[in-house]
Order: sequence, then structure tokens, then C-alpha cells
Amino acid sequence: MRFQFILSEIGIGLRRNLSMTVSVILVTAVSLFLLGFGILTQKQVSLMKGYWFDKVQVSIFLCGTESVAASCASGEVTQVQKDQILADLNSPQLDPYVAEVYYESKQEAFDRFREQAKNSVLADNASVDMMPESYRVKLRDPKQYRTVAEQFENRAGVESVQDQNVVLDRLFTLLNGLKWGAWGIAFVTLATAVLLVATTIRLAAFTRRRETGIMRLVGASNLVIQLPFILESMIAAAVGALVASAVLIPVVAVVIKGWLAGQLPFVTQWVGVGNALFVLPWMFITGLLIAGVSAFFSLLKYLKV
Repeated sequence: MRFQFILSEIGIGLRRNLSMTVSVILVTAVSLFLLGFGILTQKQVSLMKGYWFDKVQVSIFLCGTESVAASCASGEVTQVQKDQILADLNSPQLDPYVAEVYYESKQEAFDRFREQAKNSVLADNASVDMMPESYRVKLRDPKQYRTVAEQFENRAGVESVQDQNVVLDRLFTLLNGLKWGAWGIAFVTLATAVLLVATTIRLAAFTRRRETGIMRLVGASNLVIQLPFILESMIAAAVGALVASAVLIPVVAVVIKGWLAGQLPFVTQWVGVGNALFVLPWMFITGLLIAGVSAFFSLLKYLKV
């Protein structure tokens, strides 16, 4: 009998405050979607770092006939200079930092450039002599780039030293900004959801204050009085989490794994539906906790009769 009464009270409350309930659902859905998106962005950053950091190289570009760097004032790099640079890269001093050294000739650099720029007019105007020779250095720890770079920067025969981390750092900065932006908006919308739930419960408690007073008089416990209100807010939050889930999974499957992966073919690892499914329970738990806790505390004052 008591259970049926609670269910009837929940139904009455949802019908009486339908517009507010819909508002709670929508705000909760948006905030939980952004929360889930932030978590998936964090996972994407971790995947990309784990993949790319193992492939990061330091490129030591050697002086060519067209080089204008101060270290190339004596002209094109000589064989003696190349041999000395290679010997230093393989020296015991750099052994803890250098995992592998690969020499790229002008012809190899030209072939790679033609492959990368095959759809560009630049490929037709380039020649083998325009390409720089280089040493491609794979590091044991990409974070130790400066230790290796300092040994060869401004050395005679070396035009420049470039680290792929510079490019990756820009990408990761963008992804981290996207992640924190999603989490920041999620925090604001979650706070809005808390206030909206509290307002909805207070309005419901006010409109049903007569019923609440009668229940008090007949000896109903605080739990029996409060439970319908709390369950109303939790049901709305659960529906909001369901809506957020229904949006998040297609976004991951179609936008990220489909369109975005096609636009960025150099990124080989992407978060997938499996990662989204792992996030969904946390979205539901967060939504239910926010609704239940905010409803409970808002009732402490407004159910006093």
C-alpha cells in the first residue's frame, strides 16, 4: 500500500511540474553529455600520447648548398662533419638517450617529399638537390629532447635541429583545451542542474504542502514524505542521462570514428563505442547523485510543517 502511494505521488508530481521536469531532463542531458565528452577527450589524449611518443624523432638537418644558417657559412656539410656527427650520436655519452639513428639522403628525402606532396604543385617544382640530408634520431625518452639537441645546435655542418614534439605539443594543447572546455561547461551546467532540481523540488513541496501536512499528522516518517520528491528528481536525471547517452554514442561512432578519423588519417588510434559504453555508467551515477542529494537538502527546510 505504501509503495503504491509513493508511486502515485511521483506520478502526480511529474504531471504537476511537467515543464520544470523537462527542463531538468534537458539541462542534465547537456551537462552529462559534456562530462562524458570530457572524459573521452582525456582518453583520446592518452591514446595519442602513448602512440606518438614512441614514434617521436629528433631530426638533425645538415647544411646544403642553399642553406643560410650561420652554422652553414662554410658551405655544404662535408663527409668529415657527417662522420663526426654520427660518431657523436653513437657515443657512450648519448647512449642513454639515443635508441636508434637513421641517415636520410637527399634522394630519400626527395622521394618522401614527393609522396607527401603528390597532390601539390610543390612536388613538380622540387628537385633532389633542394632536399637536405639529415639524421633521424629516435630517443629512448622523447622528453629528453633538449639533452640531445644541445649537442648539435649551432654546430658547423648542422643547419637546424627539429623535434616532432613541437608539432605534437600544439595538437595536445588543442585537445587538452577542448577537454578542459568541455569539463568547464559541464561543471557550469551541472551546477545549473543542481539549482534547477532544488527549485523544482521546492516548488513541488510548496504546491503539495497540504498533503505533506496531513501525512505529518497521521504519523508518516520523514523518509515516506521525502521519498516521492527525491525519486521524482532522480527519475528526471535518469532520463537526462539516457538522452545524453543516446547522443554521445552516435557522436563517437559517426563524428569521431567516422568523419574525424577520415580527416586526420595520421592519427591511428581513436576512442570508440567501447570507451563510450565504459563512460555511460559514470554519467548515470553522477546524474542520480546530483539529483538525489540536491533534492534531499532542498527538502530539509521546505517540508517542515
